Amino acid sequence: MENETLIMLPGPVQLPERVRFAMARQAINHRSPEFGAAFTDIVRVLSSAFGTSQAPMIISGSGTAAMEAAIANTGRNKRIANLINGKFGERMVSISKRYGAEVTQIASEWGAPLNLASLEAELEAGCDIVTMIHNETSAGILNPAEVVGKLCRKYDALFILDGITSIGGDTVKADEWGVDIMVTGSQKCLAAPSGLAMISVSDRAWERMTENPPYYLDLPAYKKSAHKNPPETPYTPAVPLVLALRESCLIIEEEGLENRVQRHHRMGEAVRAAVNAWGLSLFSQPDALHSYSNTVTAACLPEGVTDKALRGFVKKMGIQIAGGQDHAKDVIFRIGHMGAVGAPEILGTLSVTELALRRAGYMPQESGVMAAAEQLG
Repeated sequence: MENETLIMLPGPVQLPERVRFAMARQAINHRSPEFGAAFTDIVRVLSSAFGTSQAPMIISGSGTAAMEAAIANTGRNKRIANLINGKFGERMVSISKRYGAEVTQIASEWGAPLNLASLEAELEAGCDIVTMIHNETSAGILNPAEVVGKLCRKYDALFILDGITSIGGDTVKADEWGVDIMVTGSQKCLAAPSGLAMISVSDRAWERMTENPPYYLDLPAYKKSAHKNPPETPYTPAVPLVLALRESCLIIEEEGLENRVQRHHRMGEAVRAAVNAWGLSLFSQPDALHSYSNTVTAACLPEGVTDKALRGFVKKMGIQIAGGQDHAKDVIFRIGHMGAVGAPEILGTLSVTELALRRAGYMPQESGVMAAAEQLG
């Protein structure tokens, strides 16, 4: 539509027209076959996107609701090791403490590799649960879920993985990697509206559920309702958002999950090529086990260029990109490339960002737009 802002954030993201129109209809009964059919479509597609034989459940709430559900149903008063190399790893710590867990923070600098040696030491000492953020958007790094999953299986600990910004945009194999609880949110790579969280639970995790679950985030209650005919949620869901998510899932199915993942990889490579051509540094520092995120790129601001000058101009041109969070504020800027994005959105965003850098007094070494176009061509 005319004068709409192009959202190139690490969530929320641009909504395809089909997804928007799915919400523009009369209300339906959330205990009806029609709702059950939408629920079934979502579960079918998300089971594949999660890489699990389990049926993901739908919670009306943001991705944080699913993070809390994971801890609240399994981690109450348990010993939890939280792997941290960004803001959302820190959020898992805060949630764990709310439920009386004995928390060990295995922290690295934002964007640095995780300390897996310390994790194994903690597992040897009798840790019950390990939490990790798969794709840490605050720093632009993808963490090694498969490696951590193997360690958790070795020591019989539950593995809770936040896939909020990887599911639907990168390879995820929950069952193969030994993930016990996997969570995601609607407004990221799935390209649906904000407000829904999805969670899958392994057989091992079901066996270790707390005897005192929360009321609204009671996962056994969600499982029971999901197995009804037609399937439903235990409490009134955000029906328009569920209908929109169903449309997003159908779009994923039509594109093909592997094609979608490869598209996200190409977009990530293009943005990183632009950052390198500009002569800027990428914020994260992956090693052989870690890699750059393919759904968001975090780049360091050049000396003399403020966040306000860079992102302010980009926003004035009708595009939104993200700044840094917490101590990374005024240090980095972030370009999201997740959801329904392709070459036009990527090249347009990079063109405006390159112009913003020049106007702020920084002269890029080379054309980032050209470098990105070569990756996309």
